[in-house]
Amino acid sequence: MVGRRSPRGPHSVAQPQSRAGFSEQSPRQGSGPGPRQSPDHGPDHVPGQGPGQGSDPDPVQSPGPGPGPSVHQGTDHGAGHSPGRAPGRQPPSHCPGTESARDPRARDRRADVQRRHATAWGEARALAARAGRSASPRTLRLTLDRAIGRVLAEPLAALADLPSFDTSAMDGWVVAGPGPWTLRRGEDGGQGLCILAGHSVPALLPDGDAVRIATGARIPANATAVIRSEHAHADEAKGLLYAQRQVVPGQDIRPRGQECRSGDQLLPAGTMVTPAVLGLSAAAGYDELLTVSRPRVDVLVLGDELLTTGLPHDGLIRDALGPMIGPWLRAMGVEVSAPQRLGDDREALRHALTTCDADLVITTGGTAAGPVDHVHPVLAEIGAELVVDGVAVRPGHPMLLTRLTSGGPYLVGLPGNPLAAVSGLLTLAEPLLRGLAGQPVEVPYRVVVRDEVHGHPHDTRLVPVVHRVGAGSGSEHVVPLHYNGPAMLRGIAAADGLAVVPPGGVRSGTEVEILDLPWATATPWTEGCFT
Repeated sequence: MVGRRSPRGPHSVAQPQSRAGFSEQSPRQGSGPGPRQSPDHGPDHVPGQGPGQGSDPDPVQSPGPGPGPSVHQGTDHGAGHSPGRAPGRQPPSHCPGTESARDPRARDRRADVQRRHATAWGEARALAARAGRSASPRTLRLTLDRAIGRVLAEPLAALADLPSFDTSAMDGWVVAGPGPWTLRRGEDGGQGLCILAGHSVPALLPDGDAVRIATGARIPANATAVIRSEHAHADEAKGLLYAQRQVVPGQDIRPRGQECRSGDQLLPAGTMVTPAVLGLSAAAGYDELLTVSRPRVDVLVLGDELLTTGLPHDGLIRDALGPMIGPWLRAMGVEVSAPQRLGDDREALRHALTTCDADLVITTGGTAAGPVDHVHPVLAEIGAELVVDGVAVRPGHPMLLTRLTSGGPYLVGLPGNPLAAVSGLLTLAEPLLRGLAGQPVEVPYRVVVRDEVHGHPHDTRLVPVVHRVGAGSGSEHVVPLHYNGPAMLRGIAAADGLAVVPPGGVRSGTEVEILDLPWATATPWTEGCFT
């Protein structure tokens, strides 16, 4: 797990595609080969895409002049996980008792309430982070070889002075007093006396004497300095050592406690255990570290129309979220169970939520107000506490965050459209999991966006981008990508982050906040990283 990284240089992950594919997006290529920004129907609809494509009457700026093809995205009302439920497909008959199935007007009222009371994007992230920090983290004491990639549950305090005694910083001669110095001989009168690291040293170095010393060896009492081998001349015939440069008292000696004193705080709680942290911990005297246990997550995949293998057929579509969510969460550094595929079974969903022992449940689809969207009704039945019910962000408007029971697990409900689900992961799941994992609040960073990016009239937009460094200038910027509709994964698959576009959009050259994708900063030793 890691915090947010600083803007990167030219080693950006994803490379731009040609403009015939999901290329860097230009604000004036509405008639080009890429599709125009797609409608997000239902509660997650980006308005202004034409009659009959959504219920939000507010206009949105066109992505550019020209006819520009428009792609039908489907209704973000279930576990569609691709361009919506197939046309003409009827909802299954095994959903009696749902509020929306009994009364379509109730469904419409709930969707309208979601739209009118959606939480602002920044506030939703803050609420998710606060919820994660409010939970009491589980801790685990691990040996150093097992602690890599974990988070410190307590500050790391030095158990000893570093270094614990005065040591030589170089190979050379340790001397006392002014020179020239008499070369110390071995007890038998030989010339082989040398103070080595880990070996005993003379109790006292008399004034005017010199003795060979190795790097890391303990400095004898009364020593003045260490003279590097290349800066000294030993006249063995006369038994004298001469300095070829001025000798400054204390030179090339690391004094005891130079780095820290016993009890000094070296690192705060919440620090990730990196290889360097392991080295520091060992040097400071630790054999074990108290770490925060990794959050445990259950994934529930909803939707009767989902296939796990083969090609779409007969109104059935491939499940894109089941294969994606688990590895995505593992890249955040959490433990994830295998996805449970519940279909559109209300009772199965209720049983899964009431018997869960994970820290977080993530559902895919079913968060809107369709006839088989059971998430809200089931949450109401079990008395869950809604923290966030809809977010003013596109895509991903009908996402939600709730606590299933007092002191019990949280649930993040993701919309069924793939990019909308990614939006929910980064808006609600990631800050919640950071809190559960004991990580500190991340510090946002901003980068200039190269092209104009059109925005929603009222809501935040999350747009896939890649980092680039300008040729010649060396300045970093991000480039928005095509295929950023709510049901599309083609853009996010080429991206290394999402740009946070405020309502109304931004002009080229404007700085925008960036949300990193987990693998954009992943390092092999972390066994998964937070963004």
